[in-house]
Amino acid sequence: MKTVAYLRVSSKDQNLDRQLDEIKKLGIEDKYIYTDKQSGKDFDRIGYQYMKKGLEKGDLLIIKSLDRFGRSYEDIMKQWNDITKTIGADIKVLDMELLDTTKHKDILGTFISDLVLQVLSFVAHQERENIKQRQKEGIAIAKNKGIKFGRPKLEVNSENFESIYKRWKGGEIKGVEAMKMLKMTKATFYRRVKEYEDR
Repeated sequence: MKTVAYLRVSSKDQNLDRQLDEIKKLGIEDKYIYTDKQSGKDFDRIGYQYMKKGLEKGDLLIIKSLDRFGRSYEDIMKQWNDITKTIGADIKVLDMELLDTTKHKDILGTFISDLVLQVLSFVAHQERENIKQRQKEGIAIAKNKGIKFGRPKLEVNSENFESIYKRWKGGEIKGVEAMKMLKMTKATFYRRVKEYEDR
């Protein structure tokens, strides 16, 4: 039997220090601490998959809070059941005492844990949906204000590009020279050429 921990933050620029500090206090070995810097929208995460693959019957998985585990109601329920029922390992959520499958092994305890899990999974799912909705509304407002998203469209009508393009096309200069004169990478240059020729 071993104790493992799983930590997650939503993006690469966030750090795991707060969660790590708490986990280290429990004396869990570094080799049993798995991490991801990825969205909780699903469980297709390298750290999580490695952790789950190594779980065996009787092991204990520690997570800081349910939203660090995942954000999708259906997926949380499926993964929780896979680990606790199919694999036969236990899960302990540090921020929610009731979500500790090492305790309350009787029918009433299991019922209460399952109920709490369903409610909290639903809350995590709804929060993710709310975030997506707020992002969508924010983008719509920004677009109405004329703010552009994505890579700006290349201006292929510039006289400078046109004259250099013609010299390159006519064999007067090589592609490398044209790129240097236009201060463009190879990819940008050929993308500009395609847009210019497709006008």
